[in-house]
Amino acid sequence: MPFLAKILLPVDFSERSMGAVRYAKPLACQFQAELILLHVLAPPEHAFGTPDMGGSMLAELYKDRARRLAEEMDGFLASELAELNVRRVVLEGDPAGKIVEFATGEHADLIVMPTHGFGQFRRFILGSNTAKVLHDADCPVWTGVHLEEAPRTAAAFRGILCAVDLGPQSSKTLFWAARMAQETGARLTLMHAPDVGQVPGDDADVKWRRDVREGAAKELLRLQRFVGADADFLIEDGEPAAVICEAAARLRADMLVIGRGSAAGVFGRLRTNAYAIIRQSPCPVVSV
Repeated sequence: MPFLAKILLPVDFSERSMGAVRYAKPLACQFQAELILLHVLAPPEHAFGTPDMGGSMLAELYKDRARRLAEEMDGFLASELAELNVRRVVLEGDPAGKIVEFATGEHADLIVMPTHGFGQFRRFILGSNTAKVLHDADCPVWTGVHLEEAPRTAAAFRGILCAVDLGPQSSKTLFWAARMAQETGARLTLMHAPDVGQVPGDDADVKWRRDVREGAAKELLRLQRFVGADADFLIEDGEPAAVICEAAARLRADMLVIGRGSAAGVFGRLRTNAYAIIRQSPCPVVSV
């Protein structure tokens, strides 16, 4: 079975959506995947929610808007994506809910979507729809604050950093990262960032820190063997989001892969930092 057979890309026709398409395109080419462009049309009461507007007028406005959006979707980057297997879908409803529902029903292998941060504030904003999809989707979600920038091709991937918290999700996260590295020829680095504070204290504290690092190194080696991954590994103390993103910048990673919670609940130190990592990362983040 192909690693990525279906890639779902929600679009709102913004520059960020275009940037996300240009990240998804080389992935679709690399894996000969179907690329599904999805636009979710908000219900009429959300789009034209004025209490004094008549029902027939509202229905006519909504019908006209739906028609124009369908035409816009048909033409969206049509020439740029002409050589790909592309399906274009327009649905009605709550955007995040429909994206997750559609991804589940289609058995999508990856969702690619921007964070919708703006300008100088983009590192502090995660759009509500993206946050909901990250929380509820079962498949990996590719996002980041840089999706509006021109991407390199998938074949040019040189480095993937996989950051794990050594919790139950870690093997699944590393397996995904290792498969992506294998498929793209990228060098894989496996990282753990124990949050033990910044400044060592007395001798007992120094010994405890050393024990934590040694224990983490053993667990990373066990995890690599369990997954069958070929990776370098890195252990750096500090606040997880900051340390992981600094390592991604230093290693010039093209992709950062992290674990996250499911709809059943968020648990584990790294996963509680997932949003901060996405906002701060110098490269796209895949949340598995």
